[in-house]
Amino acid sequence: MAQRRLSQLLHELSRRPAQIGTLKLGDVSFPIHEALTPSRLPHNEEAQLDAHDSVTANNLYFILQKFVLGQDVFLLSQPGPYARRLAMTFCSITNMEYEYIALHRDVGETELKQGRELRHGGNLVYVDSAAVRAVKNGRILIIEGIEKAERGIMPLLNNLLENREMNLDDGTHIMHPQRFALLDKSSDDVRSGKRFVPAHQNFRVFAIAAPVPPYPGYPIDPPFRSRFQARFIDPIGSMLSLQKHSETKPDPTETQLYSKLREIMLSTQYASEAEHTVDGAAKSALQAFPQTALEKLRALLESFPPPDKISPALLARLMLTIHPGLISAPFVAWAMLSKQTEDAGLGPLDSPSLNGEDDGLGYLGYRIDRIERATETTARLTFRCPIDGKSVVVDVPAGPKAFLEFPWRNPQSLGFFPTDRFMGLLTCILQAHALGWDISYVPPASPSTASCSTSLLVKTFADLLGYELETVHMYKELGGREIIMRRKVEADGATSWEPSPLIEGAWKGRLVHLSGIDVVGSTAGSIARLVQDREIELWEGKRIVADATPEEIAEGELSVVHPSFRVIATASKSIPLKDWLGDEHANMFFPIPSQPMSTEEESAILLQTGCPPNLVKTLVTFAEKYRASMTSDVVQKNRKLGTRALIRLAKRLAKYPHDDDLYRLLSQAILAEFLPATEAMNLSVLFDDCGIRKYTPPFNPSPKVVGNALIFPSPTDTSRQNLEEVSIPLFNPSKDPEGVASRIPHMEHFYDNSLQTGLMRDLAIDLELLGEHLVLLGNQGVGKNKIVDRLCQLLRRPQEYIQLHRDTTVNQLMFQTSLEGGVIKYTDSPLLRAIKLGRVIVVDEADKAAEHVVAIFRSLAGQGELTLADGRRVRRQRERENDVVVHPDFRLILLANRPGYPFLGNHFLQVLGDTFSCHSVSNPDMQSERRLLSQLAPELSQDLLLRLVAAFQDLRQAYESGRLTYPYSLRELINLVKHMKAYPNDSLETTLRNVFDFDICKPDTFKVLEDILDFHGLAVKHLGRDAARQDARKKIVDVKYEPKGDTSLSQPKFGQEDEKNEPHQGGNRWAGGTGGRDTAGMGGRGGYMRLYKGHDIKQITDHLKNDVPDHIQEKAREMARQELARRLEELNMNMGEAKGYGKLLEAVQSHITRLHDLLENLAAREEERVWVKRQTDGELDDTRLTEGLTGESTVYKRRGMAKPELGRPQIKPKRIRFLFDISASMYRFQYDGRLQRSMETAVMLMETFERLTRKDKYVWDMYGHSGDSPEIPLVEVNNPPKEVRDRWKVVEKMEMVTQYTFAGDYTLEAIDKAVSEVAKFDADDWFVITITDANFGRYNIAAEDLKRVMVKQPKVNTALICIGEGAEATWIPKYLPGKGFRVANTADIPTVLRSILSTMVDR
Repeated sequence: MAQRRLSQLLHELSRRPAQIGTLKLGDVSFPIHEALTPSRLPHNEEAQLDAHDSVTANNLYFILQKFVLGQDVFLLSQPGPYARRLAMTFCSITNMEYEYIALHRDVGETELKQGRELRHGGNLVYVDSAAVRAVKNGRILIIEGIEKAERGIMPLLNNLLENREMNLDDGTHIMHPQRFALLDKSSDDVRSGKRFVPAHQNFRVFAIAAPVPPYPGYPIDPPFRSRFQARFIDPIGSMLSLQKHSETKPDPTETQLYSKLREIMLSTQYASEAEHTVDGAAKSALQAFPQTALEKLRALLESFPPPDKISPALLARLMLTIHPGLISAPFVAWAMLSKQTEDAGLGPLDSPSLNGEDDGLGYLGYRIDRIERATETTARLTFRCPIDGKSVVVDVPAGPKAFLEFPWRNPQSLGFFPTDRFMGLLTCILQAHALGWDISYVPPASPSTASCSTSLLVKTFADLLGYELETVHMYKELGGREIIMRRKVEADGATSWEPSPLIEGAWKGRLVHLSGIDVVGSTAGSIARLVQDREIELWEGKRIVADATPEEIAEGELSVVHPSFRVIATASKSIPLKDWLGDEHANMFFPIPSQPMSTEEESAILLQTGCPPNLVKTLVTFAEKYRASMTSDVVQKNRKLGTRALIRLAKRLAKYPHDDDLYRLLSQAILAEFLPATEAMNLSVLFDDCGIRKYTPPFNPSPKVVGNALIFPSPTDTSRQNLEEVSIPLFNPSKDPEGVASRIPHMEHFYDNSLQTGLMRDLAIDLELLGEHLVLLGNQGVGKNKIVDRLCQLLRRPQEYIQLHRDTTVNQLMFQTSLEGGVIKYTDSPLLRAIKLGRVIVVDEADKAAEHVVAIFRSLAGQGELTLADGRRVRRQRERENDVVVHPDFRLILLANRPGYPFLGNHFLQVLGDTFSCHSVSNPDMQSERRLLSQLAPELSQDLLLRLVAAFQDLRQAYESGRLTYPYSLRELINLVKHMKAYPNDSLETTLRNVFDFDICKPDTFKVLEDILDFHGLAVKHLGRDAARQDARKKIVDVKYEPKGDTSLSQPKFGQEDEKNEPHQGGNRWAGGTGGRDTAGMGGRGGYMRLYKGHDIKQITDHLKNDVPDHIQEKAREMARQELARRLEELNMNMGEAKGYGKLLEAVQSHITRLHDLLENLAAREEERVWVKRQTDGELDDTRLTEGLTGESTVYKRRGMAKPELGRPQIKPKRIRFLFDISASMYRFQYDGRLQRSMETAVMLMETFERLTRKDKYVWDMYGHSGDSPEIPLVEVNNPPKEVRDRWKVVEKMEMVTQYTFAGDYTLEAIDKAVSEVAKFDADDWFVITITDANFGRYNIAAEDLKRVMVKQPKVNTALICIGEGAEATWIPKYLPGKGFRVANTADIPTVLRSILSTMVDR
């Protein structure tokens, strides 16, 4: 067979195609020959460019010049279809055959050289890639997406490009035609064609790439680049050339809207090209419009003539569609564009959030009015514009199923509420469909919002037009080839390919929903040609084209897309918009900006559940405030509290209206127990603002089985009455006899306690009565598995179990793969068994697997859908023969450790969305824990058990407050009691060492342990040292003091020292007095330094304080500067200073440990090894077994460094600046501990960063701000304090500056300078964290001023910790959500800053 193919190839090469004409471009003439293989010619006249267009003609002229010279061409173009269509147009006008390769991150040698296949009978054949076919047959090879190819891939083609030579896996060698002509023709290798094959003289390569930078991607390999002739495609020219005029529709260029927007687009492009002259780090300039923006605008205006005037809301929607990057752009860019539209006479733009007027209207003010079937494959849509009464009727592709009737005959029977917002969005989707574009429904920029009705809109769109809906759930492992096709092994071991659901949908005219398009990143670009031009390359030379004759289709090489085929892409919302919504995505689809529900719409939906109106109002109010407080930093880890979560709560409240403890239910829904300290502080404020009170937990009696029901008796609660018992029906054994016989957990001992009984009741309600899937999170050892097992035992529920780990793959969750007799066999996994048989599946350690693996549970729990690797689908209802139907009793229960330190698992909550009901599993309260231990060991002393329980309660509290780094759990306590019960003669010391010996090398931990054990009468000799004393702090009363007698000023001086240190008030003699003048002291005036000696402060009135002559103020400032300089020069470390630093260090030792562990782990996680696929050695990759059967070598995987995402070719450090307030008020009001705590915090930071093993991962510095300067260096970037003495100098300087600086505040200026400075650094991430005790009212600092400087550079993450007077500003959290924090208790300063830093960097 191979010989016949080679003979045919040589025969074709020997034929000389006849000339059929001549192409003339400028001064270049080119003979046109007939094609030997017409099926390889372009088959898409619609996508070809106008060769008479001046821009396109010039580009074609350049390409023709290079072709005549025998040179390869490199087209550099902004993302978009123009460059590819230019290459196709050249092939068309020259009648040249072509081959096409779309590059992505998974392209390897097989795709560029030869693949292997096993044919029937066990024969191995080699299949030429597109590149090899092109060089053998003299075709043009178009390679698109060069910037996406990983380094090391493109050099495979270097020799082919340079010398037209390539060694192939089948043993043949392609060589230059001139060298081939010199070979001995009598040689068998030459005559037979088995060894040497000449490269065709007409073979050329057209490479296409976006320039890097400014676009993301990998830089071009220099040897590869040197082999091409470059052509930069002018963005403006390409944008204008893509427009197509319809002869049957009115020309929109005559409208004011088109001409004005066209001018804005072009001027924006020119401005973006000149951006290098401005500070590029700001990233706030208005970015250029995508390449297809003008094409979409023209098509929209042609089909839907606009009214004479459109509202700001409609104009905003239009802008966000043609330039979707504005959705996530800084607001300053939106403001710039609004000013341009206003200057152009179009009016201003409404808010980019699209909440407001004209919600019920689609693009340009139209609204869908009627839908009716026109033919078997089309529908007739009627749109009406209520603004001017115009109507538009258009026929659009449709599916074969019956239409959902519209207008709605009975809206109440729909199962949803077609609100104005919903109808407006639905109209937009139908308009985009009418224009012939595939659709992308883009989520909002706000990290947490109400529902955007994504799934409902997709389903309704499909139902209205009779489409068969095919949902493809994307996941990160999905490669570019797998999106299009998948491997298949026949019964006899032969290998072949079969279409993916996407291609199957294209052939059969389905609506394909690409769910989670954001998670595959740049790989989505591999289908750009299918989406834009309805063409794509398949396997073994097969190709989908836009148009083909019946004869060509019958030959089997070409196929066409069904005219009804459409794609609608939606995002998982687990990845920020800016990381995936780029120009490539904007050009592929017709982006429709989503719109969240309004408060009124969300309330209406919740009321339909039967939940009492007052509770609905409280729920919605809280949700609105909670969502507004979330930032993009924390939303990736915290619960978003979407509409689905609220519906779940409302259904429960409707079913159990007496159990209306909203504090408990909401805290459970957002996992409040695991929020960082800063978020928890804000949450308590939200609860107070919404009037949600916290109740004392009730006592929950033990459950009991009565008949066919599990009964949870009514809780005992003195504060609330009428709490009802809960009855849960038991599982019917007849539904799963095998499961009941072998899969029900069995627990001989489970010790009932109030807290866990209450949790089991909540789980049972969600699981059995509300039909929810569950996530249980908690520390280690709190009983997550046992609680679930006990519940399944009581309910008699069969259970499956799987445990995830770092290497778990999506395929492993679905199948167990084996190879038998050369044939790959798939055995259903426990997950599939649970789906089919209706069992509970417990997924343990869910936080240990990669996020994209856990992501498949989202679609399974939310929509009951899953696409299996063998082509089958999981669906709630059988739609096709091979579908796996989800049993109605199937439930998912995911178990995981709490997020954050010290478990440091993956942030899997972000990919689950609101599809799961979340429950936090805590250690039992003191009473429950004591009861549990009493049941476990009734023979032990109740007094001893009480002391142990109380001690462990305090140990956990010490962990929460940051004093300990390990969360001691119920598991450790149970093990202690078991030991005491089994070995009663062992001493308490011996028993406690079982738990505490882990911390033997942590003196700081042992001291805390010793204090707690001593406090509870559990003192032992060998678990620590004597308790350390704590210095008593004297509270000073700050009062206004009016001195008697002389108050005149002379000149600043230090004053006389009083050896007895008696209090002195007024006067100008003594140093360290209060309310005096001239001398060093507190609360007075005219002195040059503050001096605090521990006495009550008498503060003089403001009018006296301000009544200081200028010459005395200047003299005082000069003396202060001189004294500060002298003291700083003298600063050195003696024993007293060492003791002082030790005291600061001891206060934050546990904070240092926790922060150090977190930062160290993050640095390690960036270098964490993953499974690197397509290796030639290592462990066999079960996803490439078919390739292994054919003999490919790259079928192994091994642990290695994760490859950086596209656009991030290297991992850079994080740039951090800490700003400390060292103003006069810090010293003056130091009695509340603010200065001491700030110094302790500085020590925490310096010690933490000094102890890191990878110091290069964090570039940090520390500055102060005072009334004299906004920028006082404390720690410089390139000179961190390495010795203890150096770190002592930093904190000593902090205290000293507060003594000598003059009153005033430079908080705003300090943040402004810091943000600008940090943004200049070439880093992965940027942070500025500021502490201030500024009295915002006194210094006229408004919320707008703070917000302006904090968001000045969008890429810089900022946080403001307000202490002292600053903490009194109640508006801080409201106007600076997620960025501003009030810390009323100065003792919390280290905890809050550590929490903020941890949250910021661990994203």
